[in-house]
This record gives sequence, C-alpha cells and structure tokens, in this order.
Amino acid sequence: MGVLDGKAAIVTGSARGIGRATAALLAEHGARVLVNDLDGDLAEQTAAEIGGDSIAFAGDLTRDGVPESLVQAAVDAFGALDIVVNNAGATWDGMAHKMSDEQFRAMLELHTVVPFKVLRAAAPHLRDAGKADREAGREVFRKVVNVTSVSGTQGNVGQANYAAAKAGLIGLTKTLAREWGPFKVNVNAVAFGFVETRMTAALPGEIREAISKTIPLGRPARPEEAAGTIFFLCSPWSNFVHGQVLTASGGQTTGMTA
Repeated sequence: MGVLDGKAAIVTGSARGIGRATAALLAEHGARVLVNDLDGDLAEQTAAEIGGDSIAFAGDLTRDGVPESLVQAAVDAFGALDIVVNNAGATWDGMAHKMSDEQFRAMLELHTVVPFKVLRAAAPHLRDAGKADREAGREVFRKVVNVTSVSGTQGNVGQANYAAAKAGLIGLTKTLAREWGPFKVNVNAVAFGFVETRMTAALPGEIREAISKTIPLGRPARPEEAAGTIFFLCSPWSNFVHGQVLTASGGQTTGMTA
C-alpha cells in the first residue's frame, strides 16, 4: 500500500531535475502522475521509467490553451485530479538596468502566469470537488505545491525578473490558500536554494564554489532531496500545513548567484 494510492497528480517540468525526482517519488508511493516537458520524447521516456500509471504530456505551457489542455489530459486519463505541482521553470539572467521588457516578462509568464493558468484550469477538480465533498460531509484533502526560490524570498543580483516572478508565485500561493482552504485544498510553496540541476550545472565553477560556501550544510541539494520536501506537502502528513512557504536551502541565506 502506498500513501498516495489512487491519487492523480500533475507535475510540470518533470522530465528532468527536481520535477523528474518528484514525479518518480509520487509514483513510487502510488500516485498516477502526468509528466510534462517541452521535449515530448523525454517526457514519454520519463513516464515509462517511473512506472505506475504515468502518462506524458508535451507542450509549451506559456502558449495559449496549453495549461488548460494539460489539466484536461490528466483528468481524461485519471478521472480526477488530487495533486498539482507547479515546477516548470528556467532563468534568463541579467542586471536590471540592462534588462529588456521581453526578458523581464518572459520570467513573469513562466513562473507566475503559467501556474495561475494551470490552477485556474484545475479549480473544478480541486476547489469545486472539495466543495462537493464538504456538502456531502466528507473531508478530503487535495494538494497544490508551487516551486519558488530563495531568489523570490530574498532577492538576487542579476535576477530581477526571476526574483519578481517567484515572489509573485508566493503571493498567488497565499491568496489561493485563503480562497481554497475552506474546501480542504492545501496550497503551499517550496523555496529552494542551490539544487544540482541542469540549470545550476551551467554556472561557472567559481560561482558554484562561492554559493556552496554560503550553505551551512556545505553542499547543494540533490534533486531527490528537493523532491522529498515537495512530497511531504503532497502527503497526508501535511494536511494542516497551509499557506506556507517552506524553505529548503540547507540554511542558505543568499540568492542563487550572489
């Protein structure tokens, strides 16, 4: 028996890194998982490798209609939706005084607008389903986990766009927690620091070393460790954790590239 047996989950950006580790962990504990990535072949491969009743959905979530199609694909495949993890992300760094409108808006679109659209589309299957449960006298918890960053909680040199977008995601998290809490939808966020992913692997060695020195635990997190934090917020053990930003940074108190 898995703690998530029968649950249906969406994890965006889940063919690599933190997302893949999260999808694998949810599937390991019994959830049916929709794996999403821009690369359809990689999404299919990941869904096959993590097993269970996992399916793949390829698509650019910043394009009109794609977040809605993502949610519909999960509901069509699983018949319900219990867990949404908004993890898809990227960076496009630059100093604020040199940053273009396109560069700034791209991060807002990916990290704030896309999660909003996904959750708006998921509302009938999360909020409205919870309302029906409440009216029937049932208490059933559903889960939303938004992946933010210490850049969004503390700011970061060279990441005005990313930090603003991730801070916006925190505002979305706390607002939906207030709006959806009465229907037993736990809405929380995880603010990660330095995690070993494809994105952070591109950092120069001297910057990676400097960041590691700001982490009291002495090293970056592994994707599997990051996934464990998300898993907790998807599990029954977090039913009374609500509207929170859980920082998982190894004690890091600076941004990603400072």
